[in-house]
Amino acid sequence: MKKTRVGVLFGGRSGEHEVSLLSAASVLKALDRKKYEVVPIGITKDGQWVTAGAAENLLTSRTIEPEAHLRAGDPASTAAAAMLATGEGVIIPPVPAKTKSGAGVLAPFQTDARALAPDAGQHLLKLDVVFPVLHGTFGEDGTIQGLLELAGIAYVGSGVLGSAAGMDKDVMKRLFASAKLPLVKHVTILRQEWETSPRKIVQRIEAGVRYPVFVKPANLGSSVGISKARDRKELRTAIELAAKYDRKILVEQGVGGRGKSGKARELEVAVLGNDAPEASVVGEIIPSKEFYDYEAKYLSEGSVAVIPAKLTREEQKQIREMAVRAFQACECAGMARVDFLKEPGPKGRIYLNEVNTLPGFTSISMYPKLWEASGLPLPRLIDRLIALARERRAEQDRNQYSL
Repeated sequence: MKKTRVGVLFGGRSGEHEVSLLSAASVLKALDRKKYEVVPIGITKDGQWVTAGAAENLLTSRTIEPEAHLRAGDPASTAAAAMLATGEGVIIPPVPAKTKSGAGVLAPFQTDARALAPDAGQHLLKLDVVFPVLHGTFGEDGTIQGLLELAGIAYVGSGVLGSAAGMDKDVMKRLFASAKLPLVKHVTILRQEWETSPRKIVQRIEAGVRYPVFVKPANLGSSVGISKARDRKELRTAIELAAKYDRKILVEQGVGGRGKSGKARELEVAVLGNDAPEASVVGEIIPSKEFYDYEAKYLSEGSVAVIPAKLTREEQKQIREMAVRAFQACECAGMARVDFLKEPGPKGRIYLNEVNTLPGFTSISMYPKLWEASGLPLPRLIDRLIALARERRAEQDRNQYSL
């Protein structure tokens, strides 16, 4: 049988570039080479698209080091990072084409790094499916999805709308509210408002939520730029940090009380599917730090994943049902990780926090761990995601775009 050609797209310009490299290393390792012809495609931090003729040798002949500290910027860290460091140029055409078979054409690319001159010979790279492993801005926000839609290529994960809604925490929460899902109190502010009238903004925040609060860039993932504020002074510092990453900032009221016994429980569910999504078992993260920030997720030791989470049967059912409703409210497709906060104590209320439409695939990431605990190991999970991508493309191809 002809192998399915899968382009694994990783790296990117966001603050989650290094996490993307680690996720890509796991995906590339798990793809069954008997079923798939794998084409690694990287995007550098400055936005250059790169590929390498020797990528297959890189991936098969090098052992991926254990992801202990997860600082993946060094080309020696993972095959994906090495691929970015030594790759060849890729150019996306302004007008994508289609082959006779209907397969999308991602890009003409130079066969050598020296072939970047305009008159250099080019040939087309034909892909059946693209697996974006791009976390954060310019990869998870609908931008790359729009490019792939224009090219008519099947791709893993949510479409333009679902990706954009899942990236913007403010819009996401509006959709959750319309679906009558339980949310914590929050206030959204704009960077321009903060820079113009900081005193008024503080007053608005303090009128809407009570301390402690969590301050987040609205459009970012992996807990980058997030901090906890216990008073007005810390609030100002937290807003300044978040404002470095986005023009829109979300301030959320903390769940729980003070001290270790008052900490909220952080629960996560993996969702898989298109029009009929399914939810995994519920997992819990016990962070090594005060909350599950970027360092606790990727850099420091000690965070513990408890799968399945210690919950009553009724709580598990409620959370899984809410996860599917959140997935549908944001028009997600393919996959998403849905995060919840639970007040401490046996009768603590459960709040929906957010959806993540391109969750991590590193060796410690919750999305693949949750499905493995639900009976779907990583290689089969990837098979399913690729099948869902092709299913969604086939459904879209049924649409008529002209009279």
